[in-house]
Amino acid sequence: MGGWLDRPNVRVRGVVFDLDGTLVDSYAAIAASLNAARESFGLEPLPEADVRKRVGRGLEALMADVLGQENAEAGVLIFRERYATVFANGTTPLPGARETVRELHARGYRMSVASNKPARFGRPILEHLGMARFLDAIEGPDTAGTTKPDPAMIGLCLRAMDVPPEAAIYVGDMVLDVETASRAGVRVVLVPGGSSDRAELAGTGATVLGSLRELVDLLPATGSGSGTAP
Repeated sequence: MGGWLDRPNVRVRGVVFDLDGTLVDSYAAIAASLNAARESFGLEPLPEADVRKRVGRGLEALMADVLGQENAEAGVLIFRERYATVFANGTTPLPGARETVRELHARGYRMSVASNKPARFGRPILEHLGMARFLDAIEGPDTAGTTKPDPAMIGLCLRAMDVPPEAAIYVGDMVLDVETASRAGVRVVLVPGGSSDRAELAGTGATVLGSLRELVDLLPATGSGSGTAP
């Protein structure tokens, strides 16, 4: 499902991005909030590098992982309380993210975000970092009603962009994103920057870029070229 040649006669017109590890680095804020929850249960803090590997399947799953299922519900509340105070200043754009989004917008691409981070956090982050104005939609489990790999949030993005699945790609940083894209019927491109390392990403058979900036090289202006996907 991952290769560009799956649909060689269809031009890409819409790009759906994951958020954490794809457009932004918010692991410092996530680690601080996660460790606040662990501290409340008398547990030692986890290093950010460990936290990074655990993120991506939704907050409830993350809390169950680091606190145990019996403490997950309480942990979610503690995490959210702390995260609300640190997420803006604790999140930075990944290298080339703002430039890539700006350039693709100038080239005529419709864009959106589908992330397991709730949209109530994702939207202000993207507004703060100057990227929200280029996006048709910012979706999360709080707007879609479910987390990835369920494809519901990508479906919402496709409708907002007015782009059919065959003319869209999903750009993510995790093995999970390959399954999500497949279930949504869109092609996938991966960038190493989040929870999955390059070897794990390459093992999926998907297109793996060296950095997000390379996406600009793959996607020409929508009004130029031969009319096929790159």
